[in-house]
Amino acid sequence: MTSATGSNTQLTSDVLIRLRDDFYADEKNRVAQNACTRIDPLEVCTSRNNLEEVSHVFNRRIEQEGKPMTNQKSSGRCWIFAMLNVARIPFVKKYHLDEFEFSQSYLFFYDKIERCNYFLNSMVDVYNRGEKVDGRLNQFLLDDPISDGGQWDMLVNLVTKYGMMPKKNFPESYSSEASQRLNVILRSKLREYSKDIREMMSQNPDAEQIRSLINKQMVQLHRIVSICLGIPKNEFTWEYYDKNKAYHKVGPITPQKFYEEHVKPVFDIENKVCLVNDPREAHSYGKLYTVDLLGNCVGGKMTIYNNQPIDLLMQAAADSITAGEPVWFGCEVSKRFAAKQGIEDLSIHDYKSVFGVDVANVLKKHDRMVYGESKMTHAMVFTAVSVDDNGTTTKWRVENSWGDDRGEKGYLVMSTEWFKEFVFEVVVDKQYVSPDVLKAFEQTPIVLPAWDPMGSLA
Repeated sequence: MTSATGSNTQLTSDVLIRLRDDFYADEKNRVAQNACTRIDPLEVCTSRNNLEEVSHVFNRRIEQEGKPMTNQKSSGRCWIFAMLNVARIPFVKKYHLDEFEFSQSYLFFYDKIERCNYFLNSMVDVYNRGEKVDGRLNQFLLDDPISDGGQWDMLVNLVTKYGMMPKKNFPESYSSEASQRLNVILRSKLREYSKDIREMMSQNPDAEQIRSLINKQMVQLHRIVSICLGIPKNEFTWEYYDKNKAYHKVGPITPQKFYEEHVKPVFDIENKVCLVNDPREAHSYGKLYTVDLLGNCVGGKMTIYNNQPIDLLMQAAADSITAGEPVWFGCEVSKRFAAKQGIEDLSIHDYKSVFGVDVANVLKKHDRMVYGESKMTHAMVFTAVSVDDNGTTTKWRVENSWGDDRGEKGYLVMSTEWFKEFVFEVVVDKQYVSPDVLKAFEQTPIVLPAWDPMGSLA
C-alpha cells in the first residue's frame, strides 16, 4: 500500500549496493568499522580531550560523605538507595559513626507488598471507568504491573507508614540484589488476578466482595514476596560502636519509632519538596502535575510534580549543598555518559568523528520527551558543586549506588550543561525554595496520562 503522495521509498538491491559502495569508498568509515566491530562503540567515541579536562575537585561540598559506597546490584532500587544515602549523612554525624547503611531491603519489601495491592485496586478503578480489557490504559498497566523503580512521594509513603531500620537488622537477600525472578513471578500473578477482578466486576459485585477477592489475592502475593525477601521483624535492637569505639544500644524498638525518634530529628522526609523540570510547551512552569494511577500505597500520598525552570532546580540544589545538605535527584543516566570514567557531559562522546553524523545534542530536552528519546531512568545524590566567580555552577559531584568501581570510587562528575538536559527532578528541604514556588503545592494537580514520560520511574 502506497501513501497518498506516492512518496514511499523502497530499499531495492540497487540502492543497497550503492549504499555499500559509498560506505567503503570513505576510508574513515573503514577505520571506524574496524574499531567498532571489535570494541564498545561508546569507548571508541569517548573524547580524549574531554577526559583530560575532567577533575573531581569541587569548591562547595557537604562536610562528610556517606560510607561505604552502596551497590544496588541487579535491581532497580536506585530511588530507595538515593534517599537512604541522603538520610544517612546527617544520621552518621549525629551518632558519630564511621560507616553505616539503612536497610534498603526493608523499604523494598514493603514497596513490593504495597505496589501489588495498589495495582489490584487500580484494576478495579480502570474497570469502573469503562475501560475495555484491550484499551490503551489497561494494556499500559498490564505491560508492567510491578517494577523496582519509584518516585519521591512513594518514598514518603513508605517511610511515614513503615519507618526505617539499619541494614544489619534486615540485610540483603538474593532477590533484593537480583530482583528479576521475583518480578517475573509477581507480574504473572498480577495479570492472572487482573482477569479474575474483571470477571468479578462484570457480575456487579458489592464493595465487600471486591475487598474479599483482593484480600485473598494479597495472601498469595505476600507469601511470594516473603519467601524471596524475608519478612522484617516488628521490633529490632541496634547495637553499634561509634568512632571512639564506644558501645551503644538502641531498642528493642519498632522501625516506625526508630524513624520518629532517631532519624526524623535530622532528616524529616515530609519537610522535603520535589521540583521537576518538564519544558514541553503544553506544561507550564509554576503548575502542579500528577500522573494517572502512579503510586504505591492505597490511601497514601499522591505522586505530584511542581514544574519549574531548570535554573531554579540548579539553584535550589546548589543552595542545599552549600548549606551542607545532599540532594536526591532523578535523571536520564545513560545519555552522554562515560560509565567507566564516571563522566556525565554533553561532549564526552565524539560521535561525528566516528559515525560522520552527530548523535548528541541534536534534539532539545522538550523534543526528546515528545519523541520518546528522553525520560527519567535513575536516581542519585548530589554531594558537591563548583561555582565560578560569577556565581554560575559549572559541575556537580554525584554519589551513585553501583559500587565503587566506576568514576572516583563510585562517585561521578556531571557538567552543568548535562544537568540542564538530562536532570528531571531534585528534592530539597523547603527552606531552599521560595514561598512562591511552595505555593504551587496548594494547587489541584493537572492529571497527565499514565503513559506520559513524567510517569517514568527511577
